[in-house]
Formats: sequence, structure tokens, C-alpha cells
Amino acid sequence: MNPVNPPDLECDVVVVGAGAAGTAGAIALARSLRSVVVVDAGEPRNAVSDHAHNVLGREGVRPLDLLAAGRAEAEDYGVRFLDDRAVVARRAGNRIELVLLGGATVRARRLLLASGLVDELPDVPGLREFWGSSVLHCPYCHGWEVRGQRIGVLGRGPNSLHQVLLFRQLSPHVTLFRHTMDELPAEDRAQLDALGVEVREGRVRGVSGTDGNLVVDLDGSPVGVQALVVAPRFRVRGDLFAQLGGELTPHPLGEFVATRPGGATDVPGVWAAGNVADLAAMVSVASGAGVLAGASINADLVAEDARRAVALPVA
Repeated sequence: MNPVNPPDLECDVVVVGAGAAGTAGAIALARSLRSVVVVDAGEPRNAVSDHAHNVLGREGVRPLDLLAAGRAEAEDYGVRFLDDRAVVARRAGNRIELVLLGGATVRARRLLLASGLVDELPDVPGLREFWGSSVLHCPYCHGWEVRGQRIGVLGRGPNSLHQVLLFRQLSPHVTLFRHTMDELPAEDRAQLDALGVEVREGRVRGVSGTDGNLVVDLDGSPVGVQALVVAPRFRVRGDLFAQLGGELTPHPLGEFVATRPGGATDVPGVWAAGNVADLAAMVSVASGAGVLAGASINADLVAEDARRAVALPVA
């Protein structure tokens, strides 16, 4: 990231995050003739992945290529992008003001938070090196690519059992490394036995090998798998929301910004879309949420403009 230092800017809507949600929202707003500034720190969650899936018409597209194409489309509609990081959010009269790391200030009538989240992996050496390729978590994002393979699941809690069942749909060769999971209830153990899922006891001490050929160190004993499934903790980028008085909503896998239909939050003038508001949102879902949020923001501004028009003296 190379922060820029432009003059202070005024706009109708400032968007934080140029992922699928933020860019789609910016386009929807710009197509309604709203002035839009997008502030992006250049840290897309799916940058480590080679392909994005379940994207209608762009199946298997490289995520960074998809974002670049979206940015070009937004710029064609007049959206301005600032490659910078918003570090302070505050009220300035009837505006929301963002102070950027590069020193500039952006003032806007509305704010769309599309800042996404960070995947916090278990503290197991080697996981990060293979994250997004042979270490994965979502069967809908990566499952087809590992169908029929030897798949391990790193046990952390109840969600790990859910992952086992989802990936068992894709392969008959699934092993659950119980790791830090509690002892399995008899009913769950019976289900896994009936599905042919092997349960391995002990702690996973590390992961090594190469993509597609991982070696799991299970208390000193090597176990070979072709893919390893983990359940990250999802840490949303919610600092700006908190600075404006918002509170994150707890979730078993992390926290999120709660929204009403259309993306409005309980903080006046602030909308949210994408993973910051929906921990499970894939690319296509995040994009759709961004469009809806953009439409909702525009409708809110239209209503405000109409009220102001009534209050103005007739020329």
C-alpha cells in the first residue's frame, strides 16, 4: 500500500473497502449520480486464493483480477479510489469524517463500511503457509477442488463437526483430528462411524509438506492428507464502527456489525455490507449486499434531499 495525500475531500458517500461489497456498492451509488470516494488499504481477504467460485458468469476468476475489473468499472462511473487506510472516524456536524493514514480527510453524508474481516487461524505451525490452497475452511469455495481426496479436519469445537459432515459429502476419505475438541458425544461418534470418518486422538503439533501433499504432525506421528480443513476465528475490521459509537455483535466464530435489511446499522448514517456484516458471505453474496446497501443509501439521501427542498424558500 502506498498512501496518497490528496486535498481534503467532500462527497455524498465514502466507502471503506474495495472488495466485492464496497466496489459493488460504489457502482450502484455512482449510477444514481452520487459522488463516491472509496478508501482501500489493499488487504482483500481472498488475495491468497487463486480462484473465486460460485461467481455467476466469472466462475474460477482470480480474485484480484475480479477486483481490478470492478474498480475499472467503478472509475468509469466517476468513483474516486484512494489507496490509503482510514484510521479515525468521527462526526463533523451533519457529516461523517474519516482521517486517512496519509493525512487526508474525507467528509461524507453517509458511510458504507465494507472493510471485511481477517481470518485468525489456530496456533499450529505451518497452517498459514498453506492457507487458501491446501489449508481451507469453506466447502463451497474450495470443496470441488479437493473432491475425492484425503481430507483432514482440525478439530476446534462444534463447528469442526459441521465441517466434517460437509466435506464428507465431497469425499469418502475424511479424517477428524480431534485436537482441542471436547470428547465427542455418543450420537456424534455414531454418525461419524456410520459415514466412515476416522477420528484421530491427540494434538496436531504442526503441518508441513507441499500443496496437495501435507504432513500432519499428530503428537509426533506423521499423517498424510491432501487437504486440511480448519475453522478460523473471524475478526472483522470494526474499529471505525466502534469509533462512531457502534458495538459489534457477538457470534460463536467472532463478531460482526449487525444490520437491518438493506445494510443500515444502528449508528446514524452508517451502512455495512460484505463480511464485516455477514461472516459467511462469499464473493457473490457480498457483491449483492453491496448493491443493496448502495441502493438503500441512495434512497435515504433522496428522502433527505426532498425534505431539504421543502424547507428552502421558493425562488
